[in-house]
Amino acid sequence: MNVGIDIEEVERFVKYVRDKKFLERIFAKEEISYSIPRKNAAQYLAARFAAKEAVWKALSTRNKKFTIADISVRNTKDGKPQVYIKNKKYKRIDISLSHTDKYVAAVAIAF
Repeated sequence: MNVGIDIEEVERFVKYVRDKKFLERIFAKEEISYSIPRKNAAQYLAARFAAKEAVWKALSTRNKKFTIADISVRNTKDGKPQVYIKNKKYKRIDISLSHTDKYVAAVAIAF
């Protein structure tokens, strides 16, 4: 079992909300369409980014054949975040996201 954790400042992502080039380089289409329409788009983007970093760290000891942009986070109908790698649901990892107005955090446990 491996654990990954990440924390991000929401303010850092404010400038990226309108940066289409950055968004498309880092986030999946589903993450962009989920985050951008929201009032606190920067907070949602920061949370997705923290999740990607946490997953990347949790999988650090394994043979990676993907980039951080290949990791995406989608919510189930009941709001539970799930990890996808290269658009395929990755079942061997659980994640949890949390946020305040200024910070977001994510924890990933790979088993």
